[in-house]
Amino acid sequence: MRKNIFSPKLFMGVVLVVSAVFLHSCKKSAARETENNQQLELKDLAQYVDPMIGTAKMGHTYPGATVPFGSVQLSPDTDTIPYAVNGQYNPDVYKYCAGYQYNDETIVGFSHTHFSGTGHSDLGDFLIMPTTGDLKLNPGTASDPDSGYRSRFSHDKETAEPGYYSVLLEDYNIKAEMTATSRVGMHQYTFPEAGKSHIILDLVSGIYNYDDKNVWTFVRVENDTLVTGYRQTNGWARTRKVYFALSFSQPIENYGRERYDRQPYNGFWRKYDESETFPEIAGEKIRMYFDFDMKQNEKLNIKLAISPVSAEGALQNMKDEIPHWNFDQVKKEARQVWNEELNKVIVETEKPEDMVNFYTAMYHAFLGPTEYMDTDGKYRGIDMGIHQADGFTNYTSFSLWDTYRALHPLFNVLQPERNADMVEAMMAHYDQSVHSMLPVWSHYANENWCMIGYHSVSVIADAIVKGNADFDQERALDAMVQTAKTGYYDGLQYYMDIGYVPEDKNGASVSKTLEYAYDDWAIAQAAKKLGKNDIFEEFMKRSENYKNVFDPKSGFMRPKLSDGSFKKEFDALDTHGQGFIEGNAWNYSLYVPHAPAQMIEMIGGKEKFSQHLDSLFSMNLPDKYFANTEDISREGIIGNYVHGNEPSHHVAYLYNWTDTPWKSQDKIRMVLKDQYQTGADGLGGNDDFGQMSAWYIFSSLGFYPVAPGSEDYALGSPGVNQATINLENGNTFRVIAENQSEENVFVEKVELNGKKLESPFINHHDVMKGGELKFYMASTPNRELYN
Repeated sequence: MRKNIFSPKLFMGVVLVVSAVFLHSCKKSAARETENNQQLELKDLAQYVDPMIGTAKMGHTYPGATVPFGSVQLSPDTDTIPYAVNGQYNPDVYKYCAGYQYNDETIVGFSHTHFSGTGHSDLGDFLIMPTTGDLKLNPGTASDPDSGYRSRFSHDKETAEPGYYSVLLEDYNIKAEMTATSRVGMHQYTFPEAGKSHIILDLVSGIYNYDDKNVWTFVRVENDTLVTGYRQTNGWARTRKVYFALSFSQPIENYGRERYDRQPYNGFWRKYDESETFPEIAGEKIRMYFDFDMKQNEKLNIKLAISPVSAEGALQNMKDEIPHWNFDQVKKEARQVWNEELNKVIVETEKPEDMVNFYTAMYHAFLGPTEYMDTDGKYRGIDMGIHQADGFTNYTSFSLWDTYRALHPLFNVLQPERNADMVEAMMAHYDQSVHSMLPVWSHYANENWCMIGYHSVSVIADAIVKGNADFDQERALDAMVQTAKTGYYDGLQYYMDIGYVPEDKNGASVSKTLEYAYDDWAIAQAAKKLGKNDIFEEFMKRSENYKNVFDPKSGFMRPKLSDGSFKKEFDALDTHGQGFIEGNAWNYSLYVPHAPAQMIEMIGGKEKFSQHLDSLFSMNLPDKYFANTEDISREGIIGNYVHGNEPSHHVAYLYNWTDTPWKSQDKIRMVLKDQYQTGADGLGGNDDFGQMSAWYIFSSLGFYPVAPGSEDYALGSPGVNQATINLENGNTFRVIAENQSEENVFVEKVELNGKKLESPFINHHDVMKGGELKFYMASTPNRELYN
């Protein structure tokens, strides 16, 4: 072992950097102290958040440390399940979309990037694991943890709260703690005994990993406390490059690496032994180790910053966000930031567990999209070039097929400034896209083309119509129109030519036709708001294409072939091979959110439709119809209503367009109670980057955006006793449920600012200008409520 591995020149550089950082820290600390004094009136609502909710079964959430919309999600990974085995998809990997499964008994380490609640995955970058004893660079297996560096753990010695996570790594008796800022993850490890300890930096590990996912990895040991580098991966995002800067609170005693790829050509680097204390390492598959001489119960702190641009950018992010080694201060500030966001809605509930569910839903709703730029505003664009965010915060990870429904509409109430910036980020994507298209499902400067529709247009239209459009609206409308006319995208040319997507030419054809029609309506609403009548008329006509896949004989939307006939083999209960995606004909036939009255007439009128909805919630869906569906289990289904997937999220509110609006009320309360519970398995399906949580928040408050792009919200049955919404514009909107109880799920009367409502709808501007929405609750329905 070499002890003196660093030069005096490098050491002096560290001293100069630390001195500059200390001065910067003093200034930042003074600014934070002023901010904290201004925020003393905040309620500690973070106490009600349980990040463990959704970490079991299908929830796909992670329990680790992050801040609202933060770039870093520092969280434990509990296994190394590969995406493929022998070239074939491995179904077990689906459980690990967020890297963590509650029922696992070992932790592999702590990586810095994660998706929340998604049904597909990527990320898991820069995994760190502290160990003692013999050095092991293999992660081992769940069945034989002693064969690698992973460790057993117990939930009894695990803590998860907003901005903080800790666990005891039992095999090493190391207490692991972590917190975060937006771009920096901070670790604190307490070692139980004096002697040599190791930090493993696993640059092979990842989520949805496979043998060739790492395209290239580069590591540079800058001095005795600083390491920089990057890795490029080919996964869900096929060209994803993430840079890092890693800093230790103590000098490294020794370091080394193991490289697991064998390149046919290594140039003249082969003359060097790079395995130990060699400051430059490159390859496809690398694991590093760093040795430290620790005292008993001594703490080792680590900061790892990420950047989409460069290692220099990552280092500057670290200096700007955590220019010190005070772990408790970062933890306190992370909780403070969370409380600032959670205090946007102050609720009172009947039961303590409802407080937990509500604020955990807010927590999950504010995890993404995530900030994607350095502190100086630079970011990597979809063209792989480096760009400057001018006047807006750039974001990434747009799970739009999920989040256009309720999450982005929720942002237009609670996060209008962020949502406008997200639109700017979508427009930057459009400008850099060789397809001249808005994002479909994008992350880390990549378009993944995941799921269907072009739902960026819904997000943008909703912002324009609701007056939250601090961006170039006419340019945005042009981008929406261009996106909707990109014929080679997913059956769109057929849709434009014949009015529907034919199933024999393009799969999931009914779902695509219906979602394109809704998106076209959203474009029309934005055009109307901007006075573009020609675009309005063109897209309103396109928005009626849902009629072209309705079969009046069966009463369902049904796949149609290119010759104009309906596909003969048809089962309205089946999800597979029937022209739908993540839904069956019963659920998807109700997906005409922009024209519910016309849909109701098509299905047979108000009375028949009301009975049809009754059947949806009460009938039985046999197991065989979802046995082979990866993301849905019995927990996500009520009757044949599938809440665990998004296409039905508006359905309970459709009674408001019939003569029986009261029927929506007990259904909504049933869903709130049945699909959202405390505990690790408390979610009925994937949280899908906050969409499930946004549904819970809106529905608990008593109103819901059935058709984003409209100013109207449909009323339901609030799940809270009262709520105060603290709006960014300084106004407050209160929701009160008089006579609220578990039994009183029906609404006797609704008043807006003291005036009785004559219809089950309120306007977005009614909310934003402040006021009071008061529900009078009862145990029996008022059948004359809005008559």
